[in-house]
Amino acid sequence: MKTCILTTDTYLNHNTGHGHPERADRVTVVIDHLKKIKSKNLIWKKPTKFDLKYLEYAHDKNYLDNVKDSFPKQGLNFLDGDTIVSPGSKDATKDAVGSILTAIDGVIKKDFNNAFCAVRPPGHHAEKQKAMGFCVYNNVAVGAYYLLEKYKLKKVAIIDFDVHHGNGTQDIFYDNEKVLYISSHQYPYYPGSGAANEKGNKDNVLNVPLSAGTQTHEFLNAYESIFKKLKTFKPEFILLSAGFDAHKDDPLAQINLESKDYYTLTKRILSIAKELCGGKVVSILEGGYDLNALKESVDFHIRSMMES
Repeated sequence: MKTCILTTDTYLNHNTGHGHPERADRVTVVIDHLKKIKSKNLIWKKPTKFDLKYLEYAHDKNYLDNVKDSFPKQGLNFLDGDTIVSPGSKDATKDAVGSILTAIDGVIKKDFNNAFCAVRPPGHHAEKQKAMGFCVYNNVAVGAYYLLEKYKLKKVAIIDFDVHHGNGTQDIFYDNEKVLYISSHQYPYYPGSGAANEKGNKDNVLNVPLSAGTQTHEFLNAYESIFKKLKTFKPEFILLSAGFDAHKDDPLAQINLESKDYYTLTKRILSIAKELCGGKVVSILEGGYDLNALKESVDFHIRSMMES
């Protein structure tokens, strides 16, 4: 199986300030580690430019205008208490979105089987009208709309295994029967959403809340209900909001996965994807804040994608 890594160095210029957990080192360690994999089945691409109209499917125009005006000419600007932009954030945020759209194009055209976007800033906390939780544009949401609008797909699923609930993605698709949003996350915890009774207005949301201290077997067992929902929905394409902060070493949560568990999780997801949608999967980096845990977990994620 050919797996594509989408990335570009503009992420380096998205400066969040000294001591911020969402820092450039996160992507640097991932890229440096993945470059050690010597395989003809691992290919690398940079994002291409895209029509900015696709941002307007996921976000209100007023919000997009405010974001555009928020990028400073120098220094830092706070969009909320922990979402920070710098002069270089303008290109980095666009390239994060561009990466998932370029990846989708490649999978649809069968240039490669699946793809992983090693980008920052992450996106799943960004709502229709609000930046939040390190996120400016909701990358995966724009990707889902791209599939619906450009490729006229009828059913797209998003699986979010970041340890924090993707409130933004849920907000954007809560009324959209064409998109199934699934999240496994620590609860109760930041950002406060993601209760099991939040099911979407079209029964298109499945939240799987997990208690602090959840161990590997409990986490993986929870995915049985997720796979059941996927099989009922029958998506034509699956997008992954791939956060690796459910790792036991991550400083921002208390779920106890090990790096190798992401191999098992990815393997199971791709097996279902192969059955339901011919294995059409694009994954994009969300959280993960312990650098060693992050690079190891992504390595297992990618190796599983290459084998599936």
